[in-house]
Amino acid sequence: MQPLAEVFGFPTTNLSEDAEYHRKEKLCRFTGKKCTKDKADDPLGVCSVYHNNQPVITCPLRFREDSIIFRDAASFFFPRDTKWAAFSEVRLHDGQGQPAGNIDIVLVAFDDQEQIIDFGAVEIQSVYISGNVRKPFKHYIADPQNNATMNWSGKPDYPRPDYLSSSRKRLSPQLMYKGGILHRWQKKLAVVLDQSFFNTLPKLPEVPQPEAEMVWLIYNLELEKSKKTLQLNQVARIYTKFQDALNAIIQPPASDLNKFIAMLRAKLGNNTP
Repeated sequence: MQPLAEVFGFPTTNLSEDAEYHRKEKLCRFTGKKCTKDKADDPLGVCSVYHNNQPVITCPLRFREDSIIFRDAASFFFPRDTKWAAFSEVRLHDGQGQPAGNIDIVLVAFDDQEQIIDFGAVEIQSVYISGNVRKPFKHYIADPQNNATMNWSGKPDYPRPDYLSSSRKRLSPQLMYKGGILHRWQKKLAVVLDQSFFNTLPKLPEVPQPEAEMVWLIYNLELEKSKKTLQLNQVARIYTKFQDALNAIIQPPASDLNKFIAMLRAKLGNNTP
């Protein structure tokens, strides 16, 4: 089957002039700029891949479509009709002045005198890929007309979403370091995830919106037939406390201790000098 869902912002089967132009010029449909993913001079323009016949977002910039996530996060951070602005990649330091990473998006609320009255942070987590996605990408981009529905099944290193690495190596550390600082500042946090990724996380303890310190904004991609594009669509909002959500993610339920000991006994019995 075709592993690639979107290339430079368009489904692989979209052969319109607009889609062809974006592929030729290596443009990101969601930023209007040149794609620089992986390599600036030879970008890996894959926005999403198929898994179980569903598109899964693998590039964080894919979530920028029509500023939907900005508006959704602002509605959680601020009262209605608040004036706000968005800033990307804002540097954050810890109490010792050491870099704690960049906040993906900071939404800043301001008054009529342009004085900052509040802010909130947005963290975007796309899904890592296991296997090799550049090989099918290069094969497709060499001839989109004939490779739109190419069958890549059975190829070595077939690309698949790596949900476990996405949560343990990326999402959890981001929440602990950057999220921890924001929590101590008593600032709200919005986490943006693909629905398929969110479904692999442990169940999060939910609270009513007025009590929430975090919102989990969950999206999927749905086909817009008239435009022949995939459209970002919010499917859920999950409201949580910060520490409760963090604990649920970094402290998974323990497996059966007796089974683990039985496994050790088996190893011990097979241990020979």
